[in-house]
Amino acid sequence: MSLTSEQARAVSACVREHAAGLGARITVAIVDGGGHVLVVDRMDGAPPLSARIAPAKASSVALFHRDGGELVRLQQAWPALFAQLDQVAGTPIIAGAGSRLIRRGDVVVGAIAVSGSAPEHDDVCAEIGLVSVRSAVSD
Repeated sequence: MSLTSEQARAVSACVREHAAGLGARITVAIVDGGGHVLVVDRMDGAPPLSARIAPAKASSVALFHRDGGELVRLQQAWPALFAQLDQVAGTPIIAGAGSRLIRRGDVVVGAIAVSGSAPEHDDVCAEIGLVSVRSAVSD
């Protein structure tokens, strides 16, 4: 079963609420298992570039089936390969904090990425998103 647009919007709302509590202004992006955008939600005051970074991070995580931290380690190990991946993938590949896979069991059904705040806030917000996915899916 795939992640629905309705579920993605509910998750985004939960992440935005948490970010606001931290005083962070962020963009949340949620993609399906193929890296296709379901939601891009930029908070008022979030950096303009975050609206492009978050979907690219989410798509990258979904396409590689690896969370952002693991993707960063791969990028550091093979910088020449990562420098060319944009051309092969047909989309920007960005490894970074605040990006997580969304799984149902062992199946990747999507990814969430947060951009615009400090890396630790992006990470916390992405984790909150994963918790809320579990809640949204069980409803």
